[in-house]
Amino acid sequence: MSLKHLHLMFAAATTLIACVCPAGAQQTAGEPGSAGATTTIDGKQLPPPAPAFGGIIKEKASESQPWWPPRIVPPKGAPNVLLIMTDDQGFGAPSTFGGVIPTPAMDRIARDGLRYTNFHSTSLCSPTRAALITGRNHHSVGFGVVGEVATGYPGYDSIIPIEKGTIGTILKENGYATSWFGKNHNTPSYQSSQAGPFNQWPNGMGFEYFYGFVGGDASQWQPNLFRNTTAIYPFQNNPGWNLQTAMADEAIGYMKQLKEIAPDKPFFTTEGLTFCLVLLPVLGLGTALGRWTLHRLPQRAFTIVVLVLSAAAAVRLILAA
Repeated sequence: MSLKHLHLMFAAATTLIACVCPAGAQQTAGEPGSAGATTTIDGKQLPPPAPAFGGIIKEKASESQPWWPPRIVPPKGAPNVLLIMTDDQGFGAPSTFGGVIPTPAMDRIARDGLRYTNFHSTSLCSPTRAALITGRNHHSVGFGVVGEVATGYPGYDSIIPIEKGTIGTILKENGYATSWFGKNHNTPSYQSSQAGPFNQWPNGMGFEYFYGFVGGDASQWQPNLFRNTTAIYPFQNNPGWNLQTAMADEAIGYMKQLKEIAPDKPFFTTEGLTFCLVLLPVLGLGTALGRWTLHRLPQRAFTIVVLVLSAAAAVRLILAA
C-alpha cells in the first residue's frame, strides 16, 4: 500500500469543490434568514458550526422576526461524480485499459475523460475500499484484513472511526447527494443484521442512499439484498431478475429522481460492481459495463475508475448494457 498515492487520490476527490469555489469565495443565494437561503462553506470544519440566530425575539410575535439558517449547498459548477469499483479485476481485464474483455460503454466514457493507471491496492477488497473511501491507510481505519477475519485489535477490528470520515460524509456535509450501490464489505459482521447498529453501514458513513448486499459475496440471482437498512426480496417470483441489472436500474432511478426534484444538486455515486462480476466464475451476462463473457482471470487486483461527468453521461454509462 502506498499511503502517498492514497492521499493523492483522496485529495483529488475532496478538492472537487475547492476547484470551483476558491478559499474564502463564499457563495450565498436567496433572502438572508428566509427558508430558501443557501450558502457554501469552506469545509474546514465538518459539520460546520451552527450560525448564530439572526432574527429578533420579543415578547410579542408581532414584534419578532423569524430567521432560518442558510441551507448548505455545493458551489455552482460542482461536478457530479460516479465512482465504479470492480472487485478482483486487474488492468488486463477491460478493453478500456488494453485488456481482453470488450467493455464498449466504459471505452466510450473514457475517451471523453482521463484514465488513471497508478492505483495502489491492498490486494484485499474490504481494506482497499476502506482506504479508498477515507483516503487513509487501511490499518488506520480498522481494515488490516477483510471483515470476516477481523480481530479485536486496533487496526484489525473492521470499525472505521467516526473521526476518520469518508468521502461520502465530506461531500454530504458540503451539500452533495451521496449514494452507494452494490457491494458493502465494510460493515462489521456482528453488526450486519437488521437489528443494527447502523453507524457502520453506508447510511451511517455518509452515504444517504444504499442499495446492495452486505458481506464479501452474494448470489447474482438471490442475494442478501438491502435498500438502506431494510432487507428486500425483488427476485421472488421473478425468474428473470439478476443483481447487476437491478443495481443499474436502481442507480438510474435514483439519479433520475434526484434530477427531477433537485436538478441543481450534484451527486456522488459509488457503484460496486463487485464479486458477482469477476471473482466468481459465472456465465456471460449483459452488465452495466457492456455485454461480455466473464472469464476467471488469474490476477487479483482492483480497477478503480473515477469519472467526473454530467448526470446524462452517468445514465448513458449505466444504460449501455
